[in-house]
Amino acid sequence: MHVPSIVQSLAGLKAKGVDTVAVTAVNDVFVMDAWKKATGAEGVEFLADGNGEFAKALDLSFDGSGNGLGTRSKRYSMLVEDGAVKKLNVEEAPGKVEVSGGDALLKQL
Repeated sequence: MHVPSIVQSLAGLKAKGVDTVAVTAVNDVFVMDAWKKATGAEGVEFLADGNGEFAKALDLSFDGSGNGLGTRSKRYSMLVEDGAVKKLNVEEAPGKVEVSGGDALLKQL
């Protein structure tokens, strides 16, 4: 439900002045492109973080090797303004979309 919540909130985010809405994941560019097409997320940028370097730099990576996943990214949303993180919403439980969904981010604007 994470990406669908962002797609559902896209018009509201744009109306509040958000220039770019992007999704990152520890996947390659081909997986990200397929994911974008499968979700119908037009207007959302999908950015590949193939080696998890972006997630690691944000200190939002975790080791999913026990489940055969390798380095993964925690689920989060953030509002970035002029290169500075203004809001960071990190999900505490895997698989949950309670604080990081598009609707939650929209309420913070």
